[in-house]
Amino acid sequence: MSSPLLRFEDWTDPVPPAEREVVSLTGDADAARPPLLFVPGLGHGAWAFAEHWLPHAAARGFAAHALTPRPGGDLRAQVHDVVQVAASLPRQAVLVGQGAGALVVAYAMGRYPVRAAVLAAPVMDGWPTLWAALRTNPFGTLPALFGGRLRLSRKQLFGPEMPVDQAQQYVERVAARPRRELVTHEPPPRPAGRPPVLVVGSPDDRIVPRTSLDRTATRYGSAPLLFPGMGHDLMLDVAWADPIEAILDWLDKELAQ
Repeated sequence: MSSPLLRFEDWTDPVPPAEREVVSLTGDADAARPPLLFVPGLGHGAWAFAEHWLPHAAARGFAAHALTPRPGGDLRAQVHDVVQVAASLPRQAVLVGQGAGALVVAYAMGRYPVRAAVLAAPVMDGWPTLWAALRTNPFGTLPALFGGRLRLSRKQLFGPEMPVDQAQQYVERVAARPRRELVTHEPPPRPAGRPPVLVVGSPDDRIVPRTSLDRTATRYGSAPLLFPGMGHDLMLDVAWADPIEAILDWLDKELAQ
C-alpha cells in the first residue's frame, strides 16, 4: 500500500517540472511567525492575493507568499507544487486556499504537515458546486462542460456593493478552464498530524452552497466563519479586510497555544 507522503505513482509517473510563479512579501516579517502560503482558486493567480491579502498579512508581521497554479496542471500537479513550495520555506507553513485552491490545500495537508490551514470559500463538493453554477450562470457554465472556458460572472464572484467597473476588471483577469476531476475527485486524505483548520465563507456565495460550506467545516471539526453580503472572491470583494483580519486573529490565537 502506498503512503500518502510517498506514493508509488510519484515514482512511476512523476509530476513534470515547471517554473513556479510565487509572489512574496517578506520584508517586515516576524521570524517567530510561520510563513503563509496562499493558493488561489480556479482561473485566478497569485495576483488575486497580491491585491490585498498579501500586503495586509505582511503588515501584521507574516512572511506572505502566493503561488500561481501551473498552466494546464491537474490536481496532482497543483498539490505537488504547493507541497514543494511549502517545504522550501524556512519554517513550517500555514496554507490558505481559496475556492478550488482550498481543495488543493486539503490534499496537500495529507502530504505536508502544515502549522495550520485556512479553507476560504472552499470548492470541495464538486456536484453541488456544479449545479449551483448552472442555476446561477448557465450560459457561462455550459461551455465548460464540453471542454470550453468557464466564464464566471460578477454576481458569482462579488457581493452587490462591489462597483461594477472594478468587478469587471477582475472578471476579465479570470481565465478558468476546469478539469473534470474537480467534480469526480475522491475525498481528500486526512491531514498529516492534527493541525488546526479554519473554514471561512459567505452564506451569500453563489458558487459554494451553504450546505457544502457546513459540510467542509464539519469534516475538520468546526463551524464555518461567515461573512454575509460577500461573494466567492473574499480576497477581492469590497469588505476584503474583514476575512483576512479574522484569519490572522485566529492564527494569532492558535499560535499562542
